[in-house]
Amino acid sequence: MTTAKENDLMTRTPRGSAGGELLRQYWQPAALSEELDPGRPVVSVTLLGEELVLFRDERGQLGLLDRHCPHRGADLSFGRREHGGLRCPFHGWLFDATGQCIEQPAEPAGSKAHLHLRHRSYPCAEHNGVIFAYLGDGTAPPFPAFDCFVAPAEQTFAFKGLWACNWLQALEVGIDPAHPSFLHRFLEEEADDPAYGRQFRSGVGDSTLPLTRILREYPRPRMGLQDTAWGFRLVTTRDLAGGLTHYRITNLLFPNAIAIPMSNEMVITQWHVPIDDVSCYWYSMFTSFAAPVDRQTMREQRLAGLTLPLYRPKLGRQERWGFDAEDQRRQTYTGLGMDVNTHDQWAVESPGPIHDRTREHLGTTDAAIVKYRKLLLSAIRARQAGESPPFVLDAAAAAGACGPVAIDAIGPREQQDCWLVRDGERRSASTWAHARRPS
Repeated sequence: MTTAKENDLMTRTPRGSAGGELLRQYWQPAALSEELDPGRPVVSVTLLGEELVLFRDERGQLGLLDRHCPHRGADLSFGRREHGGLRCPFHGWLFDATGQCIEQPAEPAGSKAHLHLRHRSYPCAEHNGVIFAYLGDGTAPPFPAFDCFVAPAEQTFAFKGLWACNWLQALEVGIDPAHPSFLHRFLEEEADDPAYGRQFRSGVGDSTLPLTRILREYPRPRMGLQDTAWGFRLVTTRDLAGGLTHYRITNLLFPNAIAIPMSNEMVITQWHVPIDDVSCYWYSMFTSFAAPVDRQTMREQRLAGLTLPLYRPKLGRQERWGFDAEDQRRQTYTGLGMDVNTHDQWAVESPGPIHDRTREHLGTTDAAIVKYRKLLLSAIRARQAGESPPFVLDAAAAAGACGPVAIDAIGPREQQDCWLVRDGERRSASTWAHARRPS
């Protein structure tokens, strides 16, 4: 059972908190590239409780600064982007992307005071539509050469959404293999609709089964956990009729990301990132192994349920997440409509802003959640003791990383590693992935 002290350690993330100091030792998504409007690429960001401003200077360099000017505290997200940096409209102080003050125009002519002033700033890196920031100590770690980072831009799509809850309860849904059989259960089969997870999974020979039917009719999964260099892998199996088994392979990328299959041709890598202790963003990078993605269509599908500029869901607690009793009787297990994102939103927001884990009674299918919490608490305590953060790859290991494998497959029950074979078949369809295929 999780104690109240452990719950606080895992969920509190402001600067100086034990959990927050751990998360700062890893790259964290800070914004989508699309948020930096080419006409005025300046946007406010709140990350791990810190109020920041993100901008792209005239040369294309990214800067992430403390949002409040070090002079008199004015909000730099209203700043003027000019002359190689971001200028505070209050007194004209100008800061470059590193936080160096390069002008104090109201000071006496010839003043060198600005040379000694560097505003708090953080390094940034941009990968396939997501801008990451490193808020930790020392040199930022290298990015692993995972598929989502090295795929051609045209085979990726990035998006995000706001949830009104702590980051940890948002993340834990992704490592819970039992919930789709209930939370995402559709009571009847309708037309195939890839937007809502109704992809058909190829079987053995000529057999096909919709995933919705598999989840509905086989609600008792078995789960295996395998340690990896980046966290751990979940191998979830459901024994089907006719001597077949359904395999679903997902990954926990420590500390706060998951890699899950959307279909046999697409993987979602998703981070759950604290805005503060009671709200978070999910950032998803979709990676296609077969063909270029239709970014405009994917964006429109997801924007249908959100409001900009905050990417906030249109339906939340006050609207009871759109619950409809007739829908619950006839179409969906939850009564929350066809969008699985809304199902997940209800599951993570309804326990309250910070779930009280001291009241839980976990079951066998919560094995991955138990393992993850042990890893997280161990890493937090190690960090408190001055030790290096776990699962940070050195340059050589990061360059050699690939995958991670995330796939749905149906195969013969006696061939327990058939998902590895099927993954190889899928990857061979893509030149860039085939060249990086694991041996």
